This record gives sequence, structure tokens and C-alpha cells, in this order.
Amino acid sequence: MTQTAPSETELQAAVAEPAVEVRPVALPIATDTGARVAGGQLDILLETAVEITAKLGEARMPARELLELGPGAVVRLEKMAGEPVDLILNGVTFATGNLVVVGDQLGIRIRDILSAPASAPPPA
Repeated sequence: MTQTAPSETELQAAVAEPAVEVRPVALPIATDTGARVAGGQLDILLETAVEITAKLGEARMPARELLELGPGAVVRLEKMAGEPVDLILNGVTFATGNLVVVGDQLGIRIRDILSAPASAPPPA
């Protein structure tokens, strides 16, 4: 009695996954309700507080120098005096401005609103 090797079709059938039943699904039609400006969903968003960060500049130094810092020490930033400050929202720079003094506080006078870069993350 001679045994023959199983055919490729027989091998595929032996390792095939069980059959899956596929049925069409009826989904509801989506309608565009639009944003309601007065007294609607947009009002909630307009009252939401967002955090804006002002970036004056950066400095890079060895840890030894960092540990030697004390009162009166000066950390030199890479930006020159008078250069614009970056305004950042959710990690994306959206504007630049100049530092100003408002009473006893620092402020930023908006200079430019930047257009969204192609690599900007989409809104969540």
C-alpha cells in the first residue's frame, strides 16, 4: 500500500480558519446639525479655559553647571534680546509676540498669528 502526499488544496483546507458569516448592517444616516452659536454647543467650547505657554528661549548646559547655579546666577538663552517670544498651545506654536510690562506683571504683545504648519497635529 503506497501513501501519496496530500495535495495543496487538501493542506489548505486542513489549516483554513472556520467559516465566518458575513451579513450587511443597516446604519443610521448621519445628519449635519451644524454648530449653534447662541445657547448651544459652541458656547460650552468658548467658555473652556486653555493653557498657553510663552517660550522665551532655551539653554543647554552640563549637569555640573546646573548644580552650581544659585541666587544671582544668570542663564544665557539662545535668543537675542528683542527677539519675539513664541506662544504655544497644546505643543503647537500659534503666535509670536514681544515681551512687555503691564503694571507689575509681564505680558506679551501679539505680533504675528502663524498659519498652521503641514505637520501640525489634527485637532482632537
